[in-house]
Amino acid sequence: MLTLLSENAPLFLTGVFVFGLLIGSFLNVVILRVPESMFYEWRVQCVDLLEIKDHELGNKPPNILWNRSRCPNCRHSITAIENIPVLSYLFLRGKCSSCGQKISARYPFVELTTGVLFLVTAIHFGPGIQLLAALVLTGFLVALTGIDVDHQLLPDTLTLPLLWMGLALSLFDVFVDPFTSILGALAGYLSLWTIFQLFKLLTGKEGMGYGDFKLLGALGAWMGWQMLPLIILLSSLVGAVTGIILMGLHKHKSGQPMPFGPFIAAAGWIALIWGESIVSLYFSASGLSS
Repeated sequence: MLTLLSENAPLFLTGVFVFGLLIGSFLNVVILRVPESMFYEWRVQCVDLLEIKDHELGNKPPNILWNRSRCPNCRHSITAIENIPVLSYLFLRGKCSSCGQKISARYPFVELTTGVLFLVTAIHFGPGIQLLAALVLTGFLVALTGIDVDHQLLPDTLTLPLLWMGLALSLFDVFVDPFTSILGALAGYLSLWTIFQLFKLLTGKEGMGYGDFKLLGALGAWMGWQMLPLIILLSSLVGAVTGIILMGLHKHKSGQPMPFGPFIAAAGWIALIWGESIVSLYFSASGLSS
């Protein structure tokens, strides 16, 4: 089967790209509904803990897998033909077919971005278990990025399974061995946790959330401790540049919190695909390679 896929590269890559578009459509649902479910559960827990009676909790959010998507304005149920990634958005001209309400361009953007990331991942790894695992990681990173941008949250329901998957894959040496994976998980979590504690001690403020620690720990479990310096450097550099640009465009105020998870996720994906090449290039350019 792997040989057949390798011999039909255009067909294989096209299939991966289309699959990525479909997964991107599902990730839009995850980005929207996971936070809704979290907020609903928190309200329920608060009502139970405080023993508040006759409190209106609102409707329970729809299930990620079973409930169909609806227009948030008119509650029109999205049909299958209206749910084709990217194409449906173009065909509908970015508007609901029922009420004409504008559909956010982020939906096709997430779909197209996921398709492109899946395509690049497939080109890099080729058919095999590494590709399957890398596609799962990519999907999780896209979902976590979207949720963190919207709510500055990195849910445990996504970061912790990602961590355990990385550790489990190390048992079969898919990317790294178990020792490297466990050390990577510990180093990833503790490195940001230490920075967080020092920053809080010096300023009295919390510079990042615990979800960032867990995400970096998960990436350490997937790729090992050796990739952590690159991920931290890339995420910090891109985050700083992005912050400066946004402040220059008056899109972000100084002192206003900015999610760090998307930068960790982006740096982690870059490290997954080109990490070894970047590290080798650095050592070669610095004259440190043997």
